Amino acid sequence: MKRDLIEIFGYSPDDLTVEARSLWNLGACPFIEKSCIKHNHDQSITYGTCSVTSPYGDIIICPNRLYENKYESIKRVSKDVYGNDLKFYFFDEYIKYRNQTEECIVALGKNSGKEVQIGNSLSMDWVLARILNGRLKEYVGIEVQSIDITGNYRDAWHAYNNLSKGQSFSLTIPTSNHGLNWANVHKRLIPQLIRKGIVYSRSQLVRKGLYFIVPDIVYTKFEDIIGDIPRRKKAKNNTITVFTYRLGEKVENGKRRKILPSRTIRFLTTDFANRFIQGPNLPSGENLDTAVSRVLEIK
Repeated sequence: MKRDLIEIFGYSPDDLTVEARSLWNLGACPFIEKSCIKHNHDQSITYGTCSVTSPYGDIIICPNRLYENKYESIKRVSKDVYGNDLKFYFFDEYIKYRNQTEECIVALGKNSGKEVQIGNSLSMDWVLARILNGRLKEYVGIEVQSIDITGNYRDAWHAYNNLSKGQSFSLTIPTSNHGLNWANVHKRLIPQLIRKGIVYSRSQLVRKGLYFIVPDIVYTKFEDIIGDIPRRKKAKNNTITVFTYRLGEKVENGKRRKILPSRTIRFLTTDFANRFIQGPNLPSGENLDTAVSRVLEIK
C-alpha cells in the first residue's frame, strides 16, 4: 500500500476547493480555529497534516484533530461524568457568565484559560471542574493523545501544495516517507498516563478519575503491550476511562470527514500500571538466559 497523506488542514490533500485552500493560505486549524501547530523545524512552513495512512488504516497524528465540532470529545466526557443538566463553559465564557450561574462545568486546558501544571514536569491536558456558588466542588482530568511520526512527508506535501486543477494527482504525488513512532507508546504515552492517573486518584476532589481520548488504532497498540485488563462499569477516583475515536468515511471535496466514537474502556489505574510492568508479552527469565548465551556463542 502506498504511504500517503490523508488530511491537510482538515481536508483531503487533493481538495482544491476554496474552503480547503483558504486554510492552507492561512495556516489555520479548522478544529481549534487557531493557527496550526504542525510546523517544520524552523517554523517556516506550516504543514497542517492531520492524518496519514498506516498499515492499520487511516490514523490521526495531531491531537487537535480530536477536537472536531467545537471540542465535542471534551463535552462528551463532561456528559459522562456530570450528566446533561449543567451548563458547560470554556474559561472565557465562565468569566463572562459566572455571576449569572449557580452551578456549571468549566473546562481548563491549553485553549481554554491555562493548562493545569504541577511543578515543572507534569501538565494536565484538560481539567473539567464543577463549580457551585463560586466554589470548586469536584473535577475530572482528561489526557488527549494521537501518535507522532518518524521520517518525513516533505516531498508528498509539496506536491499536494503545488497541485493545480486538471492535474492527475495519482501521477504526480510521490510516496510519503513518514513512519509512526510506536515506540513512544511504551516509552512515553503509557508512563505518562499512569503518572497522571495516580495523581488524580490521590485528590480529595476527584471522584471519576482520569479520561483518555485517543485514536482507536493507537489504543490497539496499548493493548499489544498491556493485554486485556479487567473492566469496570463505573468511573471512580482510581479509574481510567478510555474514549477511542476513528476517522469516518471519505467525503466529497469541500467537506471534512467526521471522527466517530469507537470504544469505551474503563479500568483501575493500578491494574493498568501493573499490566504495563508485568505485561503479558514480557519475556521470561529463560528467554533472557538464552539471549545472553547466544551473544556469548554458548550452546
